Amino acid sequence: MEENKNQPNQIDIELSEEVAEGIYSNLAIITHSQSEFVIDFIKMMPGVPKAKVKSRIVLTPQHAKRLVKALNDNVQRFEQVHGKIKDSDLNALPLSFGGPTAQA
Repeated sequence: MEENKNQPNQIDIELSEEVAEGIYSNLAIITHSQSEFVIDFIKMMPGVPKAKVKSRIVLTPQHAKRLVKALNDNVQRFEQVHGKIKDSDLNALPLSFGGPTAQA
């Protein structure tokens, strides 16, 4: 029991195989209320005007702020190693993906 007092607090996190595969998203929509932030992750497909939410994360405002800080820190570290990430038009939805228009 004494040994545990000297060790820092640790969290035992379990990651199932299904969750470890991840879910691809190329669009996120963020909404909020006074008590929570909701982030919907969506996969848009070229030439398909309808898309489904693939995952929804609900956060407290405090956790949302921590997420923003953690993402910013990680983007900065990524850019230090791999170079600046090129910004595209951040206001446009990725409906065309920059490729040719599909024809049947």
